[in-house]
Amino acid sequence: MSQPFVLPDFYLPYPARLNPHLESARAHSRTWARQMGMLEGSGIWEPKDLDAHDYALLCSYTHPDCDAEQLALVTDWYVWVFFFDDHFLEMFKRTLDRKGGKEYLDRLPAFMPMDLADGFPEATNPVEAGLADLWERTVPSMTQAWRERFAISTRNLLNESLWELANINAGRIANPVEYIEMRRKVGGAPWSAGLIEYAANAELPACVAGSRPLRVLTDAFADAVHLRNDLFSYQREVEDEGELSNGVLVLETFLGCTTQEAAEAVNDLLTSRLQQFENTALTEVPALCLEKGLTPDQCAGLAGYVKGLQDWQSGGHEWHMRSSRYMNEDAVTGPSLFSGVLGTSALDVTTLFGRPAAARQRSFTHVPMQKVGPSLLPEFDVPYPLSLSPHVARARVASLDWAERMGLLHDLWDREKLAGYDFALCSAGLDPDATPEELELSAQWLTWGTYGDDYYPLIYGRPRNLAGARANNERLSACMPVDEPGAGLALARTPMECALADLWARTAGPMSPEARVALRRSVDTMLESWLWELHNQAQHRIPDPVDYIEMRRSTFGSDLTMSLSRLRHAGQLPPGIYESGPVRSMENAAADYCCLLNDVFSYQKEIEYEGELHNGILVVQNFFDCDYPTGLRIIDDLMRSRLRQFQHVIENELPVLYEDFELDEHGRATLDTYVAELQDWIAGILNWHVSARRYRDEDLPDALPHGSHPQSAAQTGAAPGWMRPTGTGTSADRVRLPEVPTAVVVP
Repeated sequence: MSQPFVLPDFYLPYPARLNPHLESARAHSRTWARQMGMLEGSGIWEPKDLDAHDYALLCSYTHPDCDAEQLALVTDWYVWVFFFDDHFLEMFKRTLDRKGGKEYLDRLPAFMPMDLADGFPEATNPVEAGLADLWERTVPSMTQAWRERFAISTRNLLNESLWELANINAGRIANPVEYIEMRRKVGGAPWSAGLIEYAANAELPACVAGSRPLRVLTDAFADAVHLRNDLFSYQREVEDEGELSNGVLVLETFLGCTTQEAAEAVNDLLTSRLQQFENTALTEVPALCLEKGLTPDQCAGLAGYVKGLQDWQSGGHEWHMRSSRYMNEDAVTGPSLFSGVLGTSALDVTTLFGRPAAARQRSFTHVPMQKVGPSLLPEFDVPYPLSLSPHVARARVASLDWAERMGLLHDLWDREKLAGYDFALCSAGLDPDATPEELELSAQWLTWGTYGDDYYPLIYGRPRNLAGARANNERLSACMPVDEPGAGLALARTPMECALADLWARTAGPMSPEARVALRRSVDTMLESWLWELHNQAQHRIPDPVDYIEMRRSTFGSDLTMSLSRLRHAGQLPPGIYESGPVRSMENAAADYCCLLNDVFSYQKEIEYEGELHNGILVVQNFFDCDYPTGLRIIDDLMRSRLRQFQHVIENELPVLYEDFELDEHGRATLDTYVAELQDWIAGILNWHVSARRYRDEDLPDALPHGSHPQSAAQTGAAPGWMRPTGTGTSADRVRLPEVPTAVVVP
């Protein structure tokens, strides 16, 4: 059978190396697989299948430095996970048996007890037997924190197989953003990252394991691993197995292009994710070590983890080139200085040039303040009717007066400008059923968040004062005490601090301590995302597409908005329902639609007037090396696909979720109410963008913050004199105290 496309030229910056214990791992894996019942009589594999797949070779390439015992155990884990994949395919995917598949998957977490003294259930198949054996051999050398993280990634890998099965049942191909998110879970690379911690003796310190730099390292690693696998496995998965979960097929469908063009686009995204990995490792991880005060041993362990991820990338490629499981006929790399030497096919300096180098150069060489003219607006086919609160007029006056008292109208904004922004109108659409007091509070959160979004790039971004921004974040966080919400008022000094402390006291005061923790976390997430923007601004770097989409939800304040909405229904739904795959998928789809909607409206404001790098259309233009209209068309298609996914989840996945969580009539009504709130959110944000005096061509010269016009400080890179920082962390210390001591940030 001829191959459906020619494999592209891969970006391979790290050489592959081979573990010297390969043969012992091969022998051990055969014995172990037979003991677990995975070979003769399993109906899935025969010994020749295991030998042909050669998972020992995979692990010897991906873990070149571990000892023989560690290599044997890691190899057994990979034998198990690939057997599970084939076993689930034969038992449930081919038969489209979702109910049986769910029952099968629901048993597996019991074979990963946090305390081995709790024991294991009796295994009923090779997957259960293998998992029990592996867990018992692995966890004694790892901490409780690692066990919890690895168990979660294993459950994700197993459970998201149901998502693939549901898509096969529906004949549905995912959109690109949905695919990347779900592939991380079902593809298993985050799971592989956990095994790297074990094999490299580099367990992550608990204080940094959940940080953005480590999360991005792991996600970028995972995406590159999965996209590489999609290229090699397209022929087997799509043409033989009828699989719909493949990145080449996803882009082929989304872009309406040929299979070869889609393969090149997937490879470009793979390259972008590797370059994101490198940028994070070199610019964010060292700063994280300093910020968290890690010991030399912890820093060395973190470096070992990064090296382990790099080894996996190059070793995984080498194995794909050799395994009979994949499409690799006539697959060769370009001319290498080490051609013919085993284990060096990834060491090809020629791949550091060409498309990868051009893509990297484009990311750093964007010319700001280019004249682009009025933003082009496509048709917005939002199917949800707009409802407006009858209290909008009162909220307008109240929010303006509040901003005046807080001191937010004496530098970047004035009263007329804020009136034109009309955040009360946005709140009235987001929450049409709000009481007058709730609506005022919502409009004031909008005002504060958008003020901060204007403030940070101007005050901290242009002077490249990341230390000052980080110090400002710490002061803002201090204004949100969990135990005594009103105590933050005494700590506030600047207008931003005073405004946040006031909002926090009024919003968090009536909440339970658990709800306050969740709300504060959502505000801190938004503040952290503003530092991410400043970090890119300091490098003059257009973000990687995946990193942009995922961080844009935070910079837009989506998590804060949804957190406030979810807290209304606290205690009315079973634990875990908001963390479930369908609900998170629905929320992310809604957030992405509105974030990209904002990018469409704000394109001229951000590109021509502000020199902004964080705009979805610009990110697409940079990635595809295309013009503005083409980039807009791609974003418009992505918005539409995200809206379709939002509706798909509501119509197809939530009914199954109701059954899985055994929701009663009240629980179903509560979740239905939350869905309706998200629909109001989408309709209200669209209405506000159409109406506000913030993005139209005729409003832009006067609607921008003072000092933001192209003819002002923006061209010189200098902030107005009174705003210039005089010391670390002091750029926000403008001493003007106020007279009296649900949110979306709208850039």
